[in-house]
Amino acid sequence: MASAKNLIVIVGPTAIGKTALAIEIAKQFSTEIISADSRQFFKEMEIGTAKPSAEELAAAPHHFINSHSVDKLFSTGDFEIQALKLMDELFKKHDLLVMVGGSGLYIDAVCKGLDDLPATDINIREQLNKQLAAEGIEAIRDQLSKHDPEYYSKVDQSNPQRMIRGLEFFLSTGMKLSSFLTNSKKTRPFNIIKIGLNTDRAILYGRINSRVDQMMDAGLLDEVKSLKNYRGYNALNTVGYSELFAYLDGELDLEQAIDKIKQNTRRFAKRQLTWFRRDDNTTWFEPNHIDEVITYIKQALA
Repeated sequence: MASAKNLIVIVGPTAIGKTALAIEIAKQFSTEIISADSRQFFKEMEIGTAKPSAEELAAAPHHFINSHSVDKLFSTGDFEIQALKLMDELFKKHDLLVMVGGSGLYIDAVCKGLDDLPATDINIREQLNKQLAAEGIEAIRDQLSKHDPEYYSKVDQSNPQRMIRGLEFFLSTGMKLSSFLTNSKKTRPFNIIKIGLNTDRAILYGRINSRVDQMMDAGLLDEVKSLKNYRGYNALNTVGYSELFAYLDGELDLEQAIDKIKQNTRRFAKRQLTWFRRDDNTTWFEPNHIDEVITYIKQALA
């Protein structure tokens, strides 16, 4: 039997329509939305993160959109603590909340909990970020594969932040991060109903390409130029920003940079789907089948 409090979690690849669905569900159940998108937290990054529009933000209360600044570290563990605290307050007013996002680790942090890890030295992270900027991702890969081969074999080796995390942990504590990752699930005082959105790959890739064009038309290049002073921060080492920094550095022409954004976003969407499909508790729908999703939620609640 469902518990008194319920969290509806909406997952899926970028550009699939998660925001629109979350808003419809929030309106249907007169509730609030918690964003679990690791880039929409940052107020300086507007266009390239595909944040909800002003109209969408007005249609339902949103949390964790523009909540932090790129120059302050905001980790998955911080999100777990802050999101659970906020939900505790919101559940006093609502029996149902909506969480939406494409960042699998942040969704898992709230739904399953993260392992309790010893603190690491932030100075080491800064040094590793400088090394990444100066020597490239290979230097980080080589060190991680030497110090923690188990973590290295499981981590997404194209994601510098995940690899830096493993290396930072080893250099700070002298212990392997892999030995701490037990994946033991924490119990939560609310019921979780997971909805996944997906569609035909050609349609999804078309949506991604079209969204990148819209971002460019909306002024993404000017946004990236305005963030040049922040480019050393983790938050900006991400798709849509990295490629345009490469253009500004003269490494790519603009057309190449835009093509790269589309290509890297499609790859990112593929990785998101791989992550979310691991969870057998997710029920999948086509993005425009909103009525079907709402009917399913009502049945699950009953």
